[in-house]
Amino acid sequence: MSPYDIISSASTQPCDLAGTSATEGSFRALDIAVVIVTYRSAALTIESLRSVQAERSSSGLQVRAVVVDNASGDLSAIEQAVQANDWRSWVTLVLTPKNGGFAYGNNLGIERAYAAGAPDYVYLLNPDAQVRTGAISALVRFLETHREVGIAGSTFENFDGSEWPIAFRFPDALSTLIDGLQVGLVARLLRRWQVAQNMTKTAKSVDWICGASMLIRPAVFAAIGGLDENYFLYFEETDFCFRARRAGFATWYVPESRVMHIRGQSTMVTDETRGPKRLPVYWFESRRRYFVVTSGMSQAMMIDIVALLAHSLGWLKRLVLRRMHTGVPYFIRDLARHSVLWPRNRHFPSVRHLSPPS
Repeated sequence: MSPYDIISSASTQPCDLAGTSATEGSFRALDIAVVIVTYRSAALTIESLRSVQAERSSSGLQVRAVVVDNASGDLSAIEQAVQANDWRSWVTLVLTPKNGGFAYGNNLGIERAYAAGAPDYVYLLNPDAQVRTGAISALVRFLETHREVGIAGSTFENFDGSEWPIAFRFPDALSTLIDGLQVGLVARLLRRWQVAQNMTKTAKSVDWICGASMLIRPAVFAAIGGLDENYFLYFEETDFCFRARRAGFATWYVPESRVMHIRGQSTMVTDETRGPKRLPVYWFESRRRYFVVTSGMSQAMMIDIVALLAHSLGWLKRLVLRRMHTGVPYFIRDLARHSVLWPRNRHFPSVRHLSPPS
């Protein structure tokens, strides 16, 4: 499908890849819809909204927010904060009938944002993320001056202020080998194929970016729809960026936009402060779906074979070195159980997403 642009036709000026600002008039006219999906993260969500309020007051952008509570029971606490802080004019609260996952909640939030009027851009923000000054406007400036780009994401800092300047490659067989073996020499030799890539302070085209801070041009939704709701959690932004690229939309990492992300706090799965923990079933289901729909059944089967062999060798290495505590518990067992190598795991529903907004 050929992508087409449905954003406002306000004029812009060209800029270099550092993202020089657009004309003041066109920039100030832009309407940004922020979508935050929360599940048992009321306190984090309130602080995230507080950071958006600061950006809203200083950037000149017309920023509004839709907060989607995935049936967690937290909505009343967030509603009290919205009233207490007088945010009712720009914050819309949505309670879902079920916990349908991250993609489901974001799609519902995007639909609600469009129901109030088509925005110029949609900004997905995690509840455990807080935008620093100028974070949203930096992404807007970049997309306004790079019309070939469909998705732009931020650089991150951890809660303690340390840097986390990471963007990503699409995972494949070689990245699976690196992750499984966990051998320093192999990782160094195959560094370019690692999924997580350390970024510099220069904007760069990447395969995909963290969905905790993602600005999306509406033309992307018009071309491919929203996030695939078959992913309950994890791999949904990877899949979204993959489908966007296939439709002709590039994804860029924009370090001028800075966001503090308390990684793992909204799900507790990737919280590194507590050590490795067993991954939930939905992680393996999302992984399986991603490789099949992006690479095909045969390639996905080959990747699973590589993963099982590599992780088995990695397990033996940890056993010899007496470092068993550093591995994810039951990973090989769970990977084998949920592998596409089993015929029972080869049912893949078609993409489920919101209808392209118009």
